[in-house]
Amino acid sequence: MPAPRIKSPHLLVAESGADREGHGLKRTMGLFQLICFGVGAIVGTGIFVGLSDSVAQAGPAVVVSFVLAAITCVFTAFSFAELGGAIPVSGSSYSFAYAGLGESTAFLVGWCLLLEYGISISAVAVGWSQYVNELLHSVAGVQLPAALSAGPGDGGIINLPAVIVIAMASVLLVRGVRESARATAAMAAVKLVILLAFCAVGYSAFKHGNLTPFSPAGLGGIGAGTTAAFFSYIGFDAITTAGEEAKNPRRDIPVAIMVCMGLVTLLYCAVALAAIGAIGGKGVAGRPAALSYVVNEVTGSAVGGGVIAFGAVVAIASVVLAVMYGQTRILMSMSRDGLIPRVFEKVNPKTATPVAGTLIVAAVFALPAAFASLDAVMNLCTIGTLAIMAVVNIAVIALRRREPGLVRSFRVPLYPVVPLLGVAFCLYLMYETGWGTWLQFAVFLVVGLLIYYGYGRRRSTLATAAPEVTASAAAEREPQAV
Repeated sequence: MPAPRIKSPHLLVAESGADREGHGLKRTMGLFQLICFGVGAIVGTGIFVGLSDSVAQAGPAVVVSFVLAAITCVFTAFSFAELGGAIPVSGSSYSFAYAGLGESTAFLVGWCLLLEYGISISAVAVGWSQYVNELLHSVAGVQLPAALSAGPGDGGIINLPAVIVIAMASVLLVRGVRESARATAAMAAVKLVILLAFCAVGYSAFKHGNLTPFSPAGLGGIGAGTTAAFFSYIGFDAITTAGEEAKNPRRDIPVAIMVCMGLVTLLYCAVALAAIGAIGGKGVAGRPAALSYVVNEVTGSAVGGGVIAFGAVVAIASVVLAVMYGQTRILMSMSRDGLIPRVFEKVNPKTATPVAGTLIVAAVFALPAAFASLDAVMNLCTIGTLAIMAVVNIAVIALRRREPGLVRSFRVPLYPVVPLLGVAFCLYLMYETGWGTWLQFAVFLVVGLLIYYGYGRRRSTLATAAPEVTASAAAEREPQAV
C-alpha cells in the first residue's frame, strides 16, 4: 500500500503566501471582524427555525441538548484553534487533514465540506424564505404565494426568496472581503440585539411550570435533541477559512473561535429557556417561525413578531453570506492543490476575491434551495460535519507527533485527552443519526473516492510538481519553535 501523500504545514503556508499577502487575497479582517464573522456564520436558521425541531425531540431539556452539542463543538474548537493558529491558510479542515493525515483523507474532508456548507447554505436560504413571509404578513398583511415561496416537494413550484438571498450574498462576496466583513458585522449586531430583546419578552412571561416535565422523552429524547441542536452550531469552523485574509491569523483565529463558541452557547440556552418558559414546550415544538409566534402570544400583538421576523431575515442572510465565503475559500485551496479544476483558485486582481468560484458556488447551491425539499438530507449534512470534526481532532494528534517543533500560537489544553474526547463525542452524535444516514454517508464517501482517484490524484500538485520545486517552497518555512 503506497504511503499517504502528506503536505507539510510549512509547504502549505509557503504555497499560499499566508505569512505575507496570501495568494492574491488581502488582509483586512481584525479580531472584531473575525468574531462577527463567526457569529454571522453560526447564529441563524438553527435558533430561528431549528429550535422547534430540537424542542420536539427533547422538550424543556433542549437546554441540555444545546450544552451537549456545544461540548462536542468546544472539544473540536480547541483543535481548530490550534491548527488555525499553526497553519493560517484558507483551506481550514481540508488543509489540516492534508498536513496531518494525507491527500486522500483531505480530499474526502473537502468533499464532506461541500456537503456541510452546500446543504447548510441551501437549508438556511429556505429558512430565510419562511421568515420573509412572516415579515410580510406582520408588516403588510400579505404573503408570497406558495408557488413562489416553496419548492415542489413542499407544495410550491420555486422558492424564489431562497434564490434571491443566495444571489445577494454572492454579489456582496464578489465586491470584496472588506465589504462582506462590514456587512456581516452589522448583521451580527442586529441579530444579537433582536435575540436579547426576545429574551426580555420571553422572561417577562416566564412560568416555572412550563418546564415540567423537564425531559418527557428521557435520555433518548435528549440525545435526539442534541443531534438536532448540533445543526445550530454548524459554521464555527468557517472562521479558520479566513486564515489568508486575517490581519494577525496566528493570534486572532484561536481567540475568535473561543469567544464565538462561548457567546453562542449562552445565547442559545437563554433563548430556548425564554421560549419554553413563556408558552411551554408543546407550544414551541414543531412550530414554524417559533420565535415570532412566542412573542405574538406573549404580547398579544403581531408587531413584536414582526420585529423578530425582521431579525431572523437579517440573521439568516448573514449565515448565507458567511458560509458561502467559507465554501469559496475551501474550493480555492483544493483548486490550488490541483484536486479540482483551476477555475476555483483564480482571484480577480481588482476585487481580490475568487469571482468565478463564488458565482459557480451560488449557481450550484441555488438549485436545491429553489426546488428541493432538504429535510431528508439534513442528517446527512450533520453526519458529514461530525466526520470532519473527528478528522480535525485526529489531525491535531498526528501533527503533534510529526511536527513537534511547529509554531503553535494556541495549544489544545489537556492534550491528548481533549481531542480524544472530541472524537468520542462526534462518534456518539454520528451514531444518533441512525443507520439509514450512515448508509447514505457511505455511498457519498464512495462517490468522493471515485472522483479523487479518477481526477484529483493524477492532477494533484504533489504528483505533478518537480521535486526541486516542492523542496524550494518548503524551504520558505518560518523559524520553528516549540
